[in-house]
Amino acid sequence: MRSRPARDAAPRRDGGARLEVVGLTAGYGRTRVLDAVRLTVEPGGWLAIIGPNGSGKSTLLRSVLGFHRHEGIVRIDGLPTTGMHRRDRARCLAYAPQTPVLPEGVTTRDYVGLGRTPHRPLLAAPRGVDRQIVEDVMTRLELDLLAERPLATLSGGEQQRAVLARALAQQPRVLLLDEPTAALDLGHAQQVLDLVDRLRRQDGLTVLSTLHDLTLAGQYADRLALLSQGRVVAEGAPHDVLTAAVLHTHYGARAEVVHGPSGPAVLPVRAAN
Repeated sequence: MRSRPARDAAPRRDGGARLEVVGLTAGYGRTRVLDAVRLTVEPGGWLAIIGPNGSGKSTLLRSVLGFHRHEGIVRIDGLPTTGMHRRDRARCLAYAPQTPVLPEGVTTRDYVGLGRTPHRPLLAAPRGVDRQIVEDVMTRLELDLLAERPLATLSGGEQQRAVLARALAQQPRVLLLDEPTAALDLGHAQQVLDLVDRLRRQDGLTVLSTLHDLTLAGQYADRLALLSQGRVVAEGAPHDVLTAAVLHTHYGARAEVVHGPSGPAVLPVRAAN
């Protein structure tokens, strides 16, 4: 049997991987959205991308995944993703989009099972190991009692957990989340982020996410990267990035930043009469 070419080799799958983004530039037509973005997420770390609307947050995630044309390099444990086989890349990177496509008539179990596709031959039926991984993930995310329910009948928070479960069923080393709390109330948003944080700590997953809510970003992520006009203009620990001066400069916002035991909280300040 011939060995697979070295360029198709996948990184090792024990715990989280080191993710590097070097000089990533992307756009739509002649409009440049990202300009020479450079980021690094260490194994088991959580980097949250923040920034005003239109700053390129979602485009950055899609470019890292290879879904959007771009210039620059994305590496997983030092290996450029452009040299990886598509299936190997799907085994390393999992993605939960902001607006997922939830097919009609599909049960929660079958939807989560789609996450096993990169691990089995084309058109092959699920194997015993695939079914076991799906059951384990659904149990961890408390979806086991909803297994036979159609996706359309689940609440928003339950659907969000199903989307996350599908991504985790891929057994990725890097998890990319685009606005995982979008359209969720505060309680469900906290539940989803608590879950991501717990799984990250238990499994050593590396997490790269976008987050619109600055307080949640500051309280859950290890590090923040602020995108503005397609460039990273601030990066570091949450208390270093979330300052009143930074928020005024890049968001045009009046805000007070309060530091507590869980991290910084951003409080909007009403204009004086």
